[in-house]
Amino acid sequence: MNKIRIDGKLAHRLVATQFPQWKNLSIQAVADQGWDNRTFRLGEQMLVRLPSAERYAQQVEKEHRWLPKLAPFLPLRIPVPVAMGESADNYSWRWSIYRWLEGEPATSAPIENLSDLAKSLAEFLLALQRIDAAGGPLAGPQSFYRGGTLANYDAQLRRALDILKGKIDVDVATKIWEAALATVWQEAPVWVHGDVSPTNLLVRENKLNAVIDFGQLTIGDPACDLTITWTLFQGESRELFRSMFPFDAATWTRARAWTLWKFVIAAAGLTSWNALGTTRSWEIIEDVLADHQCKDRVVISIRKL
Repeated sequence: MNKIRIDGKLAHRLVATQFPQWKNLSIQAVADQGWDNRTFRLGEQMLVRLPSAERYAQQVEKEHRWLPKLAPFLPLRIPVPVAMGESADNYSWRWSIYRWLEGEPATSAPIENLSDLAKSLAEFLLALQRIDAAGGPLAGPQSFYRGGTLANYDAQLRRALDILKGKIDVDVATKIWEAALATVWQEAPVWVHGDVSPTNLLVRENKLNAVIDFGQLTIGDPACDLTITWTLFQGESRELFRSMFPFDAATWTRARAWTLWKFVIAAAGLTSWNALGTTRSWEIIEDVLADHQCKDRVVISIRKL
């Protein structure tokens, strides 16, 4: 991993030398930094995104190739590339300049009607899934296996459950995981955002305005894009979001497992990522476990009838 300090001074030097037409614009770090990139506002209308490590650098070319092709078919704004920078000044990777998108992350933005946001996001994801996926990037290491099989994280998940024995219901968690591993996406690959999290949803005037951070963009199984069901929505908004998708029970089983994996490994200390905070992570884990048990009870009741 490159040890260079990624800060506003570096961003300014890269812009000034490679895009001198913008060298006099102000550069300021954004308040809500992502994990994969360091982001700086460039003037009023643009932003600079610098990959934070080599494993994220390959996302740059992918976004520049595909986002302009996807944007016209989507009902919400997504990042539009303006320019691609090259490695320089002891910084090893390509980087991007994008148009600035207005909004505050859903983690902190005031949202008066969560059901409206759920509807808008579901419509966005459905539109994304309808776009022709021919030639799209296949799920794999470049997407951190989003859109692919959960089996890639089987050993990690089981290690996390061993660590968490006595803290969560490991038997139920294992049941969720193994049920998901027994299913596969039966349809043709569809476009998958790969990281539909509250931090990547920009809210403006109480409405969902944009979806950002397509670094894990891929084609494959959309189950991983449904984790937002438990990380943001609840009650009426959760049920509305679920009802808008034509997915079978197996897809929702995998969606629960993706959510469980993401927060169990955080709770077990196997990753330093935890954008929603420790307390919220435990709440999400318990919510997923309870949701699975509720669905099981519904199935049993139906069978008795």
